[in-house]
Amino acid sequence: MSVSETDSEVSARLELEQTQRSEGWKLLRGLLRDQRRNLVIGGIIGITWASFKVAIPQVTKFAINNGIEKDGPLLGWAVTIACLGVVTGVLSGLRRYVAFRESRWAETLLREKLFSHVLGLNIGYHDKAQTGQLMSRASSDLMQIQAFIVMIPITLSNVIQIFAVATILFITDPVLAIVAMLPLPFVNISARRFSNRIHPISVAVQAEQAQLANVVEESVSGVRVVKGFGAEQVQFEKLEKEANDIFGEAMKAAKIRSNFLPAIDVLPALGAVGVLGVGGHRVLSGQLSIGDLVAFNVYLTLLVWPLRNIGMIVALGQRAAAALVRIQEVLSTSSEITDPQVAKALPRATNSQLGAIKFDHVQFGYDPMQPVLTNFNLEIMAGESIAIVGATASGKSTVARLLLRFYDTNNGHIFLDGIDIRKLKLRDLRQEIGVVFEDTVLFNDTVTNNISFAKPNAAQADLERAAKLAGAHDFILQLPNKYETIIGERGFSLSGGQRQRIAIARAIISDPRVLVLDDATSAVDPSKEGEIRDAMRTVMSGRTTIVIAHRPGTIALAERVVFIDDSTIAAIGKHEELVASNTRYREVLASMEQSMSQRTPESTK
Repeated sequence: MSVSETDSEVSARLELEQTQRSEGWKLLRGLLRDQRRNLVIGGIIGITWASFKVAIPQVTKFAINNGIEKDGPLLGWAVTIACLGVVTGVLSGLRRYVAFRESRWAETLLREKLFSHVLGLNIGYHDKAQTGQLMSRASSDLMQIQAFIVMIPITLSNVIQIFAVATILFITDPVLAIVAMLPLPFVNISARRFSNRIHPISVAVQAEQAQLANVVEESVSGVRVVKGFGAEQVQFEKLEKEANDIFGEAMKAAKIRSNFLPAIDVLPALGAVGVLGVGGHRVLSGQLSIGDLVAFNVYLTLLVWPLRNIGMIVALGQRAAAALVRIQEVLSTSSEITDPQVAKALPRATNSQLGAIKFDHVQFGYDPMQPVLTNFNLEIMAGESIAIVGATASGKSTVARLLLRFYDTNNGHIFLDGIDIRKLKLRDLRQEIGVVFEDTVLFNDTVTNNISFAKPNAAQADLERAAKLAGAHDFILQLPNKYETIIGERGFSLSGGQRQRIAIARAIISDPRVLVLDDATSAVDPSKEGEIRDAMRTVMSGRTTIVIAHRPGTIALAERVVFIDDSTIAAIGKHEELVASNTRYREVLASMEQSMSQRTPESTK
């Protein structure tokens, strides 16, 4: 690599950092604009606090000059100072309350906005996004923003305090004030240099924290796989690497802080030394009273924290700006699957049955250059049940995903009861399709809340009816708290068959016009598969059903079988007919049977 190339890369990196910094501050200003009223109130409280804070050294000066040097009464001065201290303490508490309230409110609004947006993004986005990265944005990045906002009213009052102290010092003794304030421009220069140096490190730390969160999330969610393969050390080494990367970046930041923050502390102290030297001589010469000198030193003490606070707020602002840029990366991502501008409504129940589906010349590929389905044409009558069979990666589950509009077709159309599904609101479409996925996901909640997930206000009678149809009611009654039993994270306190039956009940609670069973018996012991098939047969009766299956017994539940081969429909017919007439169909079934026999399914409790 040549020197000129290195210089070019450095220039590009600095330009990118400057662009990100500017964008981050712009986003912060926009965020704070919505809270300006309450932040102004907090600022007013802070200014009032600063006024009383600055008044205390003045009263102290008068107490020394009039009460001590002139042997005047001290009690009145002491009471006045105590009252000012109490008022200052009350205002300090109120200032912090307002500051924390506004910072937490901004954090809450952003978290809700981010969560809502992430849930609204299409499945294609989540296929690529790392969960740990999203968790980092919703936790540590939001905390950076909260930490910055909480300092705004506090910093505003500190700035007012600095100006008030400087004014009083110049009024009291201009010469001594110049001596005291001489180091301050260097404090400002140090703060600005500190800000510029700390920003890229702050961005790097936050990026490394996101990588660490991703390793933790994957390890915890996949703990059974980790333990099953004895790979604890592998995951530990991944975490160790990310933790060391964070440590390395954090130490870079610590080094920068250790270089700059002491200077910000020491420079005002140099002013104090000058005040003691010059001010002492002026007291001895009678040009300055003892009270003035004491007040000068107290005022200089009042400058130290506000000056350091300015350096802190700049650093916090840089981290907050970097965090907001990362959050905005998610918020600015548009979903590729959206509601139509003018939506149509599905027909309601009439004398005719609902749930007719039509795939019309559908072509789709997760990579458009590598189609999974080509010229896919299929009509399913209302109330009919079909099984979709094909080799691994033949596109069986893709059919269900396209019907749910998890993805949109590259070409062709899909109709539900005569309406193009792209003309329907996503919520309307998906509420009419009940799905039981191959990977059954239940929530760490009660059985009731898991079944009623899509219909939170369902009556108990409806819950029990759905559970009975799914063959789940009897074993639910045997649980410790029956329907109010909390089933643990992902439902792992239950067997695979029990989870599957609760998932079936969840799919049918809203009485959908279409039911999709995506390999719904894959996690079930073959000896218990009959029970699940009985439940499936019950819920399929009179309902349009798409069964994506591997096992012949499950396939036989459907009235017709759609065999997908080479990205299109190769044959349609009854299971027995295809077994007798289609060699390729028999080969695929044999391959699937062999694959299933090699699995170790969970036993059903």
